[in-house]
Amino acid sequence: MTQRETKYQLITSYLRSFINEHKFTDTNKMPSEHFLCRKFNVSRQTVRTAISCLEREGFVYTLRGSGTFFNTNYSIHNSSLPETGGKKVALIVQGQDKNAISKIHSGVRTIFQGAGIELRIFFTENKILNERRCLTACTSGFDALIIDGVKASTASPNADIYEQLHQNNIPVIFYNNYYRDTKFPKVIVDDESCAQELVHQLVCKGHTYIAGFFVYDNYQGNKKYNGIIKSLIQYNVYVDDSYFKWCMLDDLRDEKQFKKMMWSFLKSLPKCTAIVCCNYLILEMLLEVLEGHNKRIPQDYSVVSFDYSADDWQQRNITTSIHPGYSMGVKLAQGVMAMMDNPHYNSQEVSYMFPPHIHLGTSIKDRGKD
Repeated sequence: MTQRETKYQLITSYLRSFINEHKFTDTNKMPSEHFLCRKFNVSRQTVRTAISCLEREGFVYTLRGSGTFFNTNYSIHNSSLPETGGKKVALIVQGQDKNAISKIHSGVRTIFQGAGIELRIFFTENKILNERRCLTACTSGFDALIIDGVKASTASPNADIYEQLHQNNIPVIFYNNYYRDTKFPKVIVDDESCAQELVHQLVCKGHTYIAGFFVYDNYQGNKKYNGIIKSLIQYNVYVDDSYFKWCMLDDLRDEKQFKKMMWSFLKSLPKCTAIVCCNYLILEMLLEVLEGHNKRIPQDYSVVSFDYSADDWQQRNITTSIHPGYSMGVKLAQGVMAMMDNPHYNSQEVSYMFPPHIHLGTSIKDRGKD
């Protein structure tokens, strides 16, 4: 086998994986030739040879001047899983926090590899229809599903598919976001306890006008908000609905508009001294907004966050809860294996709630020293 053939096959395998992971989403444009050339250090001709192979098979098509796209319908109906003789599990993710997804995926894969279980990852992009497509495709050919529910706190229009999975005795386990009207097990974080500790850190350092950014179509966002409000009330601290900004997870995709909204919101709260971020994505944008307007942390604003998912949490030194990532993936894999081994599993015994892991950083100003 020549070096050229080896690289060509590597690119083809990569593109097949890309198609498989995104075939249930609205993202159907293939990576550019320039990207593939840089990634694999090959010529354009090698890349085009790989794409032509998939094009002949019907998986992709090219539009002159626009790029190469994969044929979603063809991919769903013709890219069946290879028969390996082992069990197959689908990991269905929303796809926005890449750090958390990577670590969860790694944890699940580590356990499954030792047990000979094949893992496939799919992205919903937090779209209800994408989740439906994925669930429908996974009602056969898979032995279990690990799912981060889409818009779980607002609706459950895919309840009929979940019921079908239940009737087909296909184990389902949720993580992060789950539907309250289903009885599937779940692996989550104790967000209310996280909220209590974050509020404690702020209030003990003299902060009484505390703002927050929360995601309302995300079940975690609701739990975090409930924890924050309960704790503020317990401490007899000022609570005003206008100090809390709600958004949908999809709003975070338009970073420019979201950052503009963040700054406009903070300017409307002149008494605000501290900010709570619902997740790592919101935190990252807030830090950029504050830096862009020459605001310092913690001198101008104290900042705390939930679910820091990057590896640099000690260097950044934000007071935050740390997302369990890899450990969550391990728990999910162990739970799925227990469910596959015992069809009469106890949902409560399979479920798990991670206790808070709070990093006490330097992002909170002690107002008692003013």
